[in-house]
Amino acid sequence: MNNSIYLRPLAIEDAKVSYQWRNNPDIWKYSRFVPTYTTTVETETKWLEEALVRKDQVRFAICVENSHTYIGNVQLIKMNDIDAEFHLFIGDTNWWGRGIGRKSTNLLLNYAFLEKKLQKVSLEVHKDNSPAISIYNSQGFEDKDLSFPYNVMELTNMKYITSQTHKYEKNYYAITP
Repeated sequence: MNNSIYLRPLAIEDAKVSYQWRNNPDIWKYSRFVPTYTTTVETETKWLEEALVRKDQVRFAICVENSHTYIGNVQLIKMNDIDAEFHLFIGDTNWWGRGIGRKSTNLLLNYAFLEKKLQKVSLEVHKDNSPAISIYNSQGFEDKDLSFPYNVMELTNMKYITSQTHKYEKNYYAITP
């Protein structure tokens, strides 16, 4: 399998795929955002319609380059001119363990720091989610609060830019309109 990916803006029609992920407990094992009801394509569509018009967030679909298959989401929420909160999930479990999380994180951080000029990106990660913690450490995130069970991690623009992390990806942003 080719592991090249790109990000594109999340779209309403993505609900036809993503609603299935909301019903997979393995995906939400380490998340604060565990669905409390069975998600249907209708409820996912309604949620997307509301989420996609919010001005304080940008949401992207993670897609496989050669097939254009939609496999997950990456987003910045609670975004203002200075900082934002980062979220990531790979909904298609066939793509777990293939480096997609790291690539998606890198692409979105390029967007956050190099295009949007944010000064800080933060996130919360479950202390037992070692694959995610490894991704975030590889990008330069640092622990700020080790509260149980979620750790708060932060990455500043200065640290990201000076670490040269953003040069890892050949396609600088790889975000399609």
